[in-house]
Amino acid sequence: MPGPLNGLKIVELGSIGPGPFCGMLLADAGATVIRIERPGVMVDRHDAMLRSRMIVHLDLKDAQDQERLLDIVQDADALFEGMRPGTLERLGLSPDRLLARNSRLVIGRMTGWGQTGPLSKAAGHDLNYIALSGALHGIGPSAHPVPPLALVGDFGGGGMLLAFSLTAALLHAQATGQGQVIDCAMTEGSGQLMAAFYSYMATGLWQDKREANIVDGGAPFYGVYETQDGKFVSIGAIEPQFYTLLLQSLGLEDDARFADQMDTSKWPELKKVIASLIKEKTQAHWCDLMENTDICFAPVLSLKEAPLHPHAKARNAFIEVEGILQPAPAPKYSLTPMAPPRVPETVEMPSAHNS
Repeated sequence: MPGPLNGLKIVELGSIGPGPFCGMLLADAGATVIRIERPGVMVDRHDAMLRSRMIVHLDLKDAQDQERLLDIVQDADALFEGMRPGTLERLGLSPDRLLARNSRLVIGRMTGWGQTGPLSKAAGHDLNYIALSGALHGIGPSAHPVPPLALVGDFGGGGMLLAFSLTAALLHAQATGQGQVIDCAMTEGSGQLMAAFYSYMATGLWQDKREANIVDGGAPFYGVYETQDGKFVSIGAIEPQFYTLLLQSLGLEDDARFADQMDTSKWPELKKVIASLIKEKTQAHWCDLMENTDICFAPVLSLKEAPLHPHAKARNAFIEVEGILQPAPAPKYSLTPMAPPRVPETVEMPSAHNS
């Protein structure tokens, strides 16, 4: 297969959320990803996060199936799992046993709280992990935080960070011949996504509350506004020259209230003025006026609308796999383009070779 990770063999122990997302990223990039599922688990062929995988059914509580797994691991480059801390050990498949079979193996362990610490054994979900890191506190209107889908913990601070850390450790293993174990915690990953805002706060550029800062909905020139037809548009005119273009488009360039862009005391009032103006026209009107300009503007599109936008079409940002619409692999590589995704394929494993 083409792709920058072509030639790598990675074992994925079946899990939900960040695990399959990580596997999707690696498989998209050309790695051979073998996903291990429990016997009897039905694999959804149309699940985008399972695309381009080989599916092998193994009972990891069974000694023979454990040997089959070890046979797969023997010439693999990496293995990753998303079980609670200690689960692999209780199965008898500890990292030490895996590394004894293949000393170059990189083992990624994805959890919410991490492998250690007072919360490590507790259940949780994305919302809980980002609550603990401070990320959730900063998202939403001033009255209360808002769950940002599962983007910040599961997929950004989880699956994407795991894919990066596996790749980093694989580079080290190729250089040294040494595998290692990665303790990847979603709460810490979501904390990393907040690095800029912790820095802003330390330097006095960020208030530790919602809807009071430049990119959290507090500023009138950076936010989402409702249009006449009940749709929405996004405006991000932060830089002074972009702010000037915004005011000109709205007919506010001579309004003295807007003269000092960074006067935060006026932001609530100015937001109301802009909201009222935007509400007078349809989304299509504002697209005609502001799209393809330096105002920093885009319509807020639904999941059904986004693939139909001319920019998405021009870049082939969405594809169909057996009739199922989904985001295309990204990013785009100049020398190692990625292959079109395919539905997962179930394969049978031969008998194990006892070591």
